[in-house]
This record gives sequence, C-alpha cells and structure tokens, in this order.
Amino acid sequence: MSEEIFDIVDENGVPTGETVTRAKAHAKGIHHRTVHIWVIRYNEGIAEVLLQKRALTKDSFPGQYDTSSAGHIQAGDEPLESAIRELSEELGIFATENQLHLIGTFPIKYEKEFHGKVFKDNEIAFVYTYEEPVDIDKLIIQKEELDSVAWFNLNEVYEACLPPRDKRFCVPMEGLELIKRYIEEEN
Repeated sequence: MSEEIFDIVDENGVPTGETVTRAKAHAKGIHHRTVHIWVIRYNEGIAEVLLQKRALTKDSFPGQYDTSSAGHIQAGDEPLESAIRELSEELGIFATENQLHLIGTFPIKYEKEFHGKVFKDNEIAFVYTYEEPVDIDKLIIQKEELDSVAWFNLNEVYEACLPPRDKRFCVPMEGLELIKRYIEEEN
C-alpha cells in the first residue's frame, strides 16, 4: 500500500496547494484535515453515540474508545466524500450524501508518545452526524482500524472525558461539545 498523502491546509482547513505524507505530517505536526462522523441514536429519548474501540496497533490512542468513525482526508478529496468513505471502510455503513450532516469543525493539536514514538497531531476536523438506524451486530468492522464498537450514553461519555479524564476514552472534547450542542438544538 502506498503512503497516504494529505493536503496541507491553513487554519480554516483550506488546502494551500502543497501536500505532505502521513508520516511527515505526524512527525513534524503539519496542519492537515480529518473527518469525524458521529453515529447517533435515541434510546427511550436518551441520546446515545456509537464509539469504536481503536485497534491496539493504531499509531495513536491504541485500545481506547473514540468517535464512531474518523479518518484523514486524502489529498484532492473533499470532507463529505471522505466521511462517506470512512463510514464504509471502518463500519460497513454505506451512507449517502443526504444522510450525513456537517455540524462544524474544530482544531486538534497535541504532541504525545505512543509505542515509544512521538506523534504530533495538527489537524482541523470536519464533524458529521449520521442518524439512520444501525444494528451493531450487522456492522462489518475494519479490524486493522478498530477492535469493536459499542453504544454509549452521550452525557455519560461527556462526563467521563472531563478532567480527570477516564483513560478508556480518547474522544476529543471539542467533538463531544459539538455533538452535544447539536443534539440539544435539535431536541
């Protein structure tokens, strides 16, 4: 498999015309784009989100619960087409453009060590919701990316991610805040 290539972007997520490899982007902290898709359902009126448990081989946050589906936007691709691709690849959900709703963006910037190697992240995340019915027993999960999926009460996940953070979760707080605000406005 050839190495992934990303568009280098400005602070608003607009491509600059330059590209970078995935390895270089994370070694040097070069600004690039990702998509985060939140699969949502309501169980007796309570908002629940599908979270994926990241594979132990992942280069960041192995074995922790994260956003339903997420991934990098490849050079030349648009956020929506990337969101559709990620849902399909990671979970076997074949969404249409009309089933995904952009609810905002947020920056992610950190430097941490995983597997004995420094990982620098500097990205702008485009956040989408998917609210169609999902039977997790029928999902086809991408074993290279994730170990499993489970439904969680959104408010409980939010509380668990407040300091001191529950180490089971690596869900970005900014993403949780976006999804909580979206659900509150919709209901």
